[in-house]
Amino acid sequence: MDYFRLKENNTDVKKEFSAGLTTFLTMMYIVPVNAIIMSQAGMPIDALITATALITFFATVFNGIWANTPVAMSVGMGLNAYFTFGLVIGMNMPWQTALGVVFISGIIFFILSFSNFRVWVIKSIPLDLRRAISAGIGTFISFIGLQQMGIIVKNDAVLVGLGNLKDMNVILGLIGLLFVISFWTWKVKGAFILSIIATSIVAWVFKISPYPSEVFSLPASISPMFLELDIIGALSLALLPVIVTFFVTDLFDSVGTLAGVGNRAGIFDESNRQGMRKLEKTLEADAIATVAGSLIGVSTTTAFVESASGVEEGGRTGLTAVFCGCLFLLTVFMLPLFKSIPSNAVYPVLVMVGVLMFSELANVNFKDPAIGISAFFIVVLMPLTYSITSGLSAGFIAYLIVRLLRREFDQINFGVIVLALIGLIVFLVH
Repeated sequence: MDYFRLKENNTDVKKEFSAGLTTFLTMMYIVPVNAIIMSQAGMPIDALITATALITFFATVFNGIWANTPVAMSVGMGLNAYFTFGLVIGMNMPWQTALGVVFISGIIFFILSFSNFRVWVIKSIPLDLRRAISAGIGTFISFIGLQQMGIIVKNDAVLVGLGNLKDMNVILGLIGLLFVISFWTWKVKGAFILSIIATSIVAWVFKISPYPSEVFSLPASISPMFLELDIIGALSLALLPVIVTFFVTDLFDSVGTLAGVGNRAGIFDESNRQGMRKLEKTLEADAIATVAGSLIGVSTTTAFVESASGVEEGGRTGLTAVFCGCLFLLTVFMLPLFKSIPSNAVYPVLVMVGVLMFSELANVNFKDPAIGISAFFIVVLMPLTYSITSGLSAGFIAYLIVRLLRREFDQINFGVIVLALIGLIVFLVH
């Protein structure tokens, strides 16, 4: 265990296992949630359950060994919804091509992981805009969750309206929303997976959904999705903005998550080279996992904020991640249980994740006209256009225009200009 430098980090095997178990319990929900979301893209749910568990195992264990940080990784919430509802359903893109987009963005992320480009991108985009992006994605995935629950429905007169609140499935979704809000408010560990279990039990007891005849089975094969990605189809000018969106969003998501987890554990200290190297290696692991995930059939992989729960439990090294990742191997045998979970037990979690991401808006400086106007377009247009790309594009263009109108040239850098031009391409090729 000297490899993980346990004594140097004031921890031991028992603490690391307890931390790994805690992280596992708090993010175990990702297996059924991601499978149900991505299955809407026409992908087989059985294979998705296995693929999600496998990529979580690989990404988390690999990060633990490569970067020696207590950070767990899995398929990112938000980008999996964008993959399904934005690209496949919204743009009528084959899921194979969408996987190609994920692969290319992952390759770009990987190559640039060994350069200063990441730092350049992060520094080019104002912190307030990064917060607005997080809030915008939060509104987008919450909108998707409410729509899939039947709470928001299509209305020919006013585009959207309130669904039938007397429908049993809608009522089940509302019960699930009550559970997840309650557990999170009470700071219950594993709030998300507990809310899914509690809502599922309600559905089974009241026969809204069939209960599982068994809990365990042999893992499903991932062969229907394995190496089915269409890279050539994704290599088109029209999809460049989408590729950039996946890359930029994954970068911000990862950096934001790692900053939060790192602050609690003191593992990414920017004042010393060792701390920065750990951050760099964690981002490298993230990029490699994204590429690997696209090969087996899942969308972008990213660091999970639930890793903070393990850090709070005392996890300080990569051994925490190794334990957590290995525990995810158990979930490949839980196919019957996961398949019996009704979708309206899962989508309330998506709404809650959106709420947490939306809270970033509280830190945005709306007194700055350029920030305020661009943040507004980012947050509003992501759900209304059903596209993270469109929201980002409108935000960057608005930011550049307002800065130019106010002659605040010192606030404009090359990165902002490039992103605004890419945004312009988005609308021209739409």
